[in-house]
Amino acid sequence: MTKFDVAIIGGGILGTTISYWISTLYDLKICVIEKEQDVAMHASSRNTGVVHSPFYLNPDTKKVLAKSAILSYEMWKKLAENRNIIWKNTGVFEIGFDEKQHKSLEEYMKWGKRNGIPDGDLELLESKDISKKEPNIQCYSGIYCKREVSTDFGSFTKELKIESEKNGTKFLFGKNVNAIEKNNDCTIQFDDDSQISSKIIINCAGGNSLDIAQKCGLATDYSDLHFRGEYWIADEKYSDLVKTTIYTVAEFKGYPFLDPHWIKKANGQSEVGPNAVPVPSPETYSGYFGDVTTSLSKLKEIVTGNALKLFADPEFLSLVSKEWLSSISKNAMIKRVQKFIPKIRPEHFSRRGIAGIRSPVITPKGKFLTDVMELEDKNSYHIINYNSPGATGAPAYSAIIVKKLQERGFLDYTIKPKKSIWDFDTITI
Repeated sequence: MTKFDVAIIGGGILGTTISYWISTLYDLKICVIEKEQDVAMHASSRNTGVVHSPFYLNPDTKKVLAKSAILSYEMWKKLAENRNIIWKNTGVFEIGFDEKQHKSLEEYMKWGKRNGIPDGDLELLESKDISKKEPNIQCYSGIYCKREVSTDFGSFTKELKIESEKNGTKFLFGKNVNAIEKNNDCTIQFDDDSQISSKIIINCAGGNSLDIAQKCGLATDYSDLHFRGEYWIADEKYSDLVKTTIYTVAEFKGYPFLDPHWIKKANGQSEVGPNAVPVPSPETYSGYFGDVTTSLSKLKEIVTGNALKLFADPEFLSLVSKEWLSSISKNAMIKRVQKFIPKIRPEHFSRRGIAGIRSPVITPKGKFLTDVMELEDKNSYHIINYNSPGATGAPAYSAIIVKKLQERGFLDYTIKPKKSIWDFDTITI
């Protein structure tokens, strides 16, 4: 049986970046376990590609995510320049439709300053001033942030995989974790009956992270749901109807349903979406039920677990029905976007974009967990519910995680730093 010092479960942007940092700092035997045949096959590539500025993150409750997003902006920019990865400045409007949402935007302006967004990068505008920049936008008011960027997080992940491999990291592809046995070391068993052992496990398995934690006996009173976000691509003739990315102040802050956006992609396309359609697994990118076994398993979990409390909420059920309607009907999706871009029509969109899936965790009280959850025991560390703006903040957040692992004694080894793209000490100070 092959033995490792560190086994990272999940080859997405977070797991790959953590492997990069650890392999840069130490001479250890490290592996990244990924059930697919390459890194970034799921959420790390199936996203909008937007590098977010964290003016909408409350610094009192989302301090680490906000800090990670601010620090990571320059880190991603440097890597994009060095590796010729597209880095397209689009800017973004966050718009509101009434005085109540305008008050939210005023609060966002304060949050942006506290979160470290440079002076001059944010401005709060009235409707008439927004119309001067974007004549086809209809709103009450909005924040304009000029530092919003579209890029390719999948390409970033693959570049970091290359660097991590240079440092000695072994990527184990096509390995789905079946069971974890914990003694002094951890034995990880795979579906193909092979196994490895490791002194510590770091769980970065994205939509499967809760399942991995529960295999280690942690978070057993939590559950999760999976929501597919779908997009429609504007035909080329209409892609510049609005030249700036558009987000809207969330109408239902207590739920993970994203109000529709107009996204300017790095490849020049414009997309509208997403909705949030409940699906049985973090890989159900089409259809509604996936394979029968997975669907039945998730249905059983819903009717016996925390999610049952959610489905007893009339407001939640109303939202779910609307999300399904916008999945079935393109007209329903476009109608939602017409609220802020009245000129768009369903016939302007002839093909679907790439769907992505978010997997919010549900607390024992039947509420969506609002932040990242980090759990540990003597030889494993778990990062659960790491959602947007997760890709934006991944390089800095992963460095912060490695710093925590050092402080907690998980990485009690002599540091032997190698040449690095970024400076670890500057980020984690």
